[in-house]
Amino acid sequence: MPTYDYECKSCQHTWEVFQSIKAAPIKKCPECGKNQAKRVIGPGAGILFKGSGFYITDYRSDSYKKAAASDAKASGSGSSDSGSGSSSKSDKSSS
Repeated sequence: MPTYDYECKSCQHTWEVFQSIKAAPIKKCPECGKNQAKRVIGPGAGILFKGSGFYITDYRSDSYKKAAASDAKASGSGSSDSGSGSSSKSDKSSS
């Protein structure tokens, strides 16, 4: 059963109601008691993919994938330079 948002046109009071899809919309405001309540279209819930096989990065744009690949190459070459520098120090100290 979905949760619906309601707003009173008379007193501007807003509230949520957990009700069946088949249920008739509420007309009476619980705050002022007037029959001025209207169902409001809400933003809805975000889509969450859970479980193995679906990841948010599966549907990234091509420009994002290219930028991520170039960042990975840049960070990967930087770490190998520092690694080769440390090995040369150990070679010098053992000589």
